[in-house]
Amino acid sequence: MTTLIPVLGDQLSHSLSSLAGQDKSACIILMAELDEETAYVPHHKSKMAFILSAMRHHAEDLRSAGWTVDYVKLTEPHNSGSFTGELARAMERHSASAICVTEAAEWRVKAMLDSWPDRFDVPVEVRADDRFLCSHAEFENWAKDRKQLRMEYFYRDMRRKSKLLMDGDAPVGGQWNFDAENRKPAKRDLAMPQPLHFAPDDITQDVIEMVEQKFATNMGQTAKFGFGVTRADALKQQAHFVEHALPSFGDYQDAMLTGEPFLWHSILSPYINTGLLDPLELCRAVEERYQAGKVPINAAEGFIRQVIGWREYVRGIYWHAGPEYVESNALGAERPLPEFYWTGKTEMHCLSQTVGQTIEYSYAHHIQRLMITGNFALLAGINPVKVHEWYLAVYADAYEWVELPNSLGMSQFADGGMLASKPYAASGAYINRMSDYCASCRYDVKQRTGPKACPFNALYWEFIARNESKLRKNPRMAMPYKNWDRMAEADKVALRGQAQQFLETLG
Repeated sequence: MTTLIPVLGDQLSHSLSSLAGQDKSACIILMAELDEETAYVPHHKSKMAFILSAMRHHAEDLRSAGWTVDYVKLTEPHNSGSFTGELARAMERHSASAICVTEAAEWRVKAMLDSWPDRFDVPVEVRADDRFLCSHAEFENWAKDRKQLRMEYFYRDMRRKSKLLMDGDAPVGGQWNFDAENRKPAKRDLAMPQPLHFAPDDITQDVIEMVEQKFATNMGQTAKFGFGVTRADALKQQAHFVEHALPSFGDYQDAMLTGEPFLWHSILSPYINTGLLDPLELCRAVEERYQAGKVPINAAEGFIRQVIGWREYVRGIYWHAGPEYVESNALGAERPLPEFYWTGKTEMHCLSQTVGQTIEYSYAHHIQRLMITGNFALLAGINPVKVHEWYLAVYADAYEWVELPNSLGMSQFADGGMLASKPYAASGAYINRMSDYCASCRYDVKQRTGPKACPFNALYWEFIARNESKLRKNPRMAMPYKNWDRMAEADKVALRGQAQQFLETLG
């Protein structure tokens, strides 16, 4: 009796539910690098190198722990290119009598797993993924009968459940959320810790060479590849963040500086989303630093909110909304994605910086994603599916379950407000307040019209005007529409004309 245990590329955890309670001598773990995973969007080279190298290293870790692992590399001649195909070949190789797998994280993968009982004449057990704090059933129960599914209230329930930063039934510090303290612009003379850089070992170097050869035309560079690819590496990065960057993370988590891609951010999301780090263990480590008086409450709470609040919440939204969520386009945006999203070649300094570092590192922090690339796409009316596919392709931490709600819901307001209470639209003034980008730009952030005017300014008012019928009744949009109403008609015409003239240059 042999049980096959398929382990997917985002399931790189020794505590995976499908492994729990198994007799190692009677099981074979199947891992496979697949065309269907590397090619469904044009993934960044560094993203693929990270995930494939992490998979190969995890296979070695599992073998060291006493498991038998059947590993299929992407370039092996008989690789079928699909997990179902590789499972079929493995069933024949090992005469397996059962399949046990941890549930899928994405709808398309769930459909694959759902097909296996009809495809294979053996029992197929699909176990719940217990690496999350909130189960699917719990989220559905929370969402039941609510008119609005707001993260803040969900987050409070997760705090109560996890006991993180709690004093009995009350939040430590007397309030649930310290976000108002986390919006400081950064100054260049502050000492900023840099994340650890892990030099590629032989396994990683082999993967990089394969990716560079097989995916030569994909976006990105691997010359600066420095991701950790083992749980040990990920734990080192976690410890480094908690010790050196966490104390100032809260204050400056929304800040942006030219030439500084990392600032005080953790760079831990790729490790969490592949399974190399346990999110609750990480939050406990952050809490311990607060309790020891090493970090302020706004830093500890702000980070923990991102993990047990936002991350768990968007997973719940993804599964609650269903596979048709990807088709959401409440604002009717249809413009193609500009070419500079792939090249970084634009005179808008904020966008060239954000896309440029994305090309180099397969990384940008959440405010760069939301308020630079996302904000521009929202204002310009870019098709939200194209925006979603871009984010999914270019960032090392991007899996559809976490990326799609962030892109379509939070960034593009394409779900009409299911996730966010208002569109995250802003003019150049916000970017100028939270960054030093505007000082190095050929455009003038203080001008709204004319050849030197910052494109974000006219685009913002064009967005307000274009979507008036859909947004005016939103209570959180009352102030922008009051300001629009107070404008002289000639100014409105000039702003909309400026925006249209710019949009025509996008092609």
